[in-house]
Amino acid sequence: MVRQTGVANGTLPTTVPDVHKQPRPKLRRCIAITILTLIALLGLAVLISWLAVRPRRLVYTIEDGKVKDFNLHNNHLNSTFDFVIKAYNPNNKVSLYYDSIEVIVSYDDQTIAFDVVEPFYQPSSNVTKFEVKPMAKSVSLLGSVAKDLKFEKSSGQVEIDVRLKAKIRFKLGIWKSSHYNLRVSCSSVVIHLHSSKSFERTSCDVDT
Repeated sequence: MVRQTGVANGTLPTTVPDVHKQPRPKLRRCIAITILTLIALLGLAVLISWLAVRPRRLVYTIEDGKVKDFNLHNNHLNSTFDFVIKAYNPNNKVSLYYDSIEVIVSYDDQTIAFDVVEPFYQPSSNVTKFEVKPMAKSVSLLGSVAKDLKFEKSSGQVEIDVRLKAKIRFKLGIWKSSHYNLRVSCSSVVIHLHSSKSFERTSCDVDT
């Protein structure tokens, strides 16, 4: 932008540069490129570190399981299950945040009990055991499900499936990942209705 000045005697106007110059677009572009480059380099450093660590798969097992007050009447179930679950993080540099955990107990693909676990942090190379107590409160069962469950009850044991659904984050140094959906499936978990028989530890499948 320029301003024009002249004199009253008719001389030609002269141009004077405007001292209030706008910031140069090149300078802004240079700053933006520098910031984006730094972000890209930081992300690349995290990716290289993550690949170098090569995180190993998490391991889950049900260490103990029992049931209390198992009552099946008129196709309605009331019961309290009690499980001790072991979570093993075999990674020596990666820790985890469990921000939410749901525990679902099912029989013949029908959900019969449910529980939630308080969020917790698991350090690297760590074994954490936590207790869950999914409850069935007057759960209405399908006719075929109730029939099969009554038959198994008469044998003194029931075979169920236990699933965990969790939102987790990984931590490597000061870096923390976004949320991942964790799915843990423990199939064919045998629960004895009489405490005289011991529980067999059950291994679980993991999907993240």
